[in-house]
Amino acid sequence: MLETTVRLPNDGCLTRHIYGGVITLSAIRGYFQTKPSVNELELIEAVASVAGESKSSTSEAIDAILQLVTAAVARGATVQLIGFGSFSTGNRSERDGRDPSTGETITIPAAKTVKFIAG
Repeated sequence: MLETTVRLPNDGCLTRHIYGGVITLSAIRGYFQTKPSVNELELIEAVASVAGESKSSTSEAIDAILQLVTAAVARGATVQLIGFGSFSTGNRSERDGRDPSTGETITIPAAKTVKFIAG
């Protein structure tokens, strides 16, 4: 097993473990654990740093993954990323709601949604 530690802002670090060519990331302490949210640029910087790739190629890879997941879910497929979670479609039934400006009861039509289940 090969282990590499990469320092990130806010005294954080990520360690990458390589088992037979497969990279798994584990957050040791710091950056992603102390922030309530991570934006796309921060994600790109962290992945590029851990993978040892340029930010532009990492950005292209992340964009491609998101486009493929979006297209698959739009077709009705389930995308399962083992250890991360599953993206799928769901149905939201018709329901009653309130118009916030008038307080009048309105009917909210049924809609398709995207579901994410962690794990």
